[in-house]
Amino acid sequence: MASVTLKNLTKQFNSGNPALRELSLEARDGEFLVLLGPTGCGKTTTLRCIAGLEEPTDGQILIGDRDVTQLSPGDRDVAMVFQNYSLYPHLTVRDNIGFPLALRRVPRGDRARRVEAAAERLGLTDLLDRRPGELSGGERQRVALGRAIVREPKVFLFDEPLSNLDAQLRLGLRAELLQLHRDLGTTMLYVTHDQIEALTMGERIAVLHGGRLRQVGTPGEVYASPADAFVAGFVGSPGMNVLSAAPEADRKRVLACGSLRLKVPMNISGSVLLGVRPEHVEIELPGVGVGDAEVRVVEPLGSDTLVHLDAGGVALVAKVQGIPLMRAGDKVGVRIDPMQLHLFDASGARLG
Repeated sequence: MASVTLKNLTKQFNSGNPALRELSLEARDGEFLVLLGPTGCGKTTTLRCIAGLEEPTDGQILIGDRDVTQLSPGDRDVAMVFQNYSLYPHLTVRDNIGFPLALRRVPRGDRARRVEAAAERLGLTDLLDRRPGELSGGERQRVALGRAIVREPKVFLFDEPLSNLDAQLRLGLRAELLQLHRDLGTTMLYVTHDQIEALTMGERIAVLHGGRLRQVGTPGEVYASPADAFVAGFVGSPGMNVLSAAPEADRKRVLACGSLRLKVPMNISGSVLLGVRPEHVEIELPGVGVGDAEVRVVEPLGSDTLVHLDAGGVALVAKVQGIPLMRAGDKVGVRIDPMQLHLFDASGARLG
């Protein structure tokens, strides 16, 4: 096992903006660290630099205490699992899993033992003599995991390994990956754009945007105390409501936001961004709360419902329990607990 440390990692391709901008980050020894961000934020480039598949323009990569920045991929002792499985269609499951051991000329008996142990761990024992074309998507991804496990690397790198699977398979394989991490205790870096995956799987989450690290922390820290307006709006399903607001006349502790008037715990002298999670927006009778709004769209999700509101030209999403008896065009009141408000300055940086 080993930690992974990135020091001021920069990656500039031939044209355009840098894919990574002085990224400094550490995955602790034995940690499951999730890299989260939208498409094009630099998370896959980060993994490829760690694996040695991309050469950084500047900065250092350390695995444990060893500087691997200039080492070839084969000398870094990492295993990478890709989104598209990358299996050999003409080889059996047994031979696909054992392929990296064959390349290293591991003795046949040791190779067979390690392949069978990986297959048993992943529930593939009965499939060892099949070929990838005879497997489901979930089974193929397990084979890709098995091929990584048999190498017994210091670090596992996962590049959106579940994104090609349906929702039910993703749920099952998430649990299997977490169990695998508990069993092996190996450092794992996991790339995803799915906030639910990040929040449920990561011991810590590193949020990237525009090639920069925006925040790193536990799922609870990132969700409850986002470092800036981007993290607030991106993390969560749906993300936080982030609304433009300004103090009302001479009342520096009352913010006007469309038809809403909200008390805040500090003096505000100019325009700010106001954040509130959908689950902290309560729907009341008209005239009750911090202002009135009109229902635009109602989205039942089963146990919860998303209610899209127009509060005097301001779009607001509320997440309420059950399936409320309301429809588009209804007038409602809005209640928001001031203790659940988040304030950001005009640039998006957190206030207070």
